[in-house]
Amino acid sequence: MLANFLIGLREGLEAALVVSILVAYLVKTQRRDLLPALWTGVGVAVAVSLAFGAALTFGPKGLSFEAQEAIGGTLSILAVGLITWMIFWMGKTARHLKADLQHRLDDAVAAGKGAVVVMALLAVGREGLETALFLWAGAQATGTSTTPLLGAVLGLAVAVTLGWAVYRGAVRLDLRLFFAWTGVFLVVVAAGVLAYGVHDLQEAGLLPGLHSLAFDVSAQVPPSSWYATLLKGIFNFSPATTWLEAGAWVAYVVPVLTLFVRSAWFTPSLPAPRPAAPAVAAS
Repeated sequence: MLANFLIGLREGLEAALVVSILVAYLVKTQRRDLLPALWTGVGVAVAVSLAFGAALTFGPKGLSFEAQEAIGGTLSILAVGLITWMIFWMGKTARHLKADLQHRLDDAVAAGKGAVVVMALLAVGREGLETALFLWAGAQATGTSTTPLLGAVLGLAVAVTLGWAVYRGAVRLDLRLFFAWTGVFLVVVAAGVLAYGVHDLQEAGLLPGLHSLAFDVSAQVPPSSWYATLLKGIFNFSPATTWLEAGAWVAYVVPVLTLFVRSAWFTPSLPAPRPAAPAVAAS
């Protein structure tokens, strides 16, 4: 639940910040007439994300066990790829998010209301699709859908509240610090989802080594115990882990976490690019 709360909070806050920045900019530039177009794009993005989540949940039902495991494993690995890209992208652009969005909105406003709808749809929809896919993968890994969904809903609710508070000027967030710390935790969560995806592909018969265990601590950490459930829900930890799962976990965590920590804490951010000065006509 904690992992899904954090995913909902992080992704929801990013989407909420995007919306609040766009709304504030339209209000500030006296373009309130474009707010309905902006909210239309946001609404369509939310609807598409919910439909995508429903398709992931109910689409594979009725297929054979092997087919479901193959689909689940493949989508889990895809989710890890997307969340990894998101972690690094947001770590680099958090400080310049406002200027970048305002520049893109200026271009959309110049093109008309339809472009504003599309811009809002793409900006919010990307977050929604990533969230739906990663939450689905997390629910598959923990073997339950109610608890991850509850955690995600709570995270999204907090994110919307923070986004509103930022818009009203009641809260100031150090976005770089926030996304840096949550990024570290999500790298570990993503590693667990990756290991689970590998296990799914092993059960589908697409990868070998299903019965070759690196360790089995089921006696010390009974799967039915509360602490096993806690470890499963947060880190997707499995008491019985195959060599291929363990290898995938280590091969992901070591380089990704090292690169992320170096980029998030030890690489100075470049200043946001300034718009070019207007050319002076020759006299």
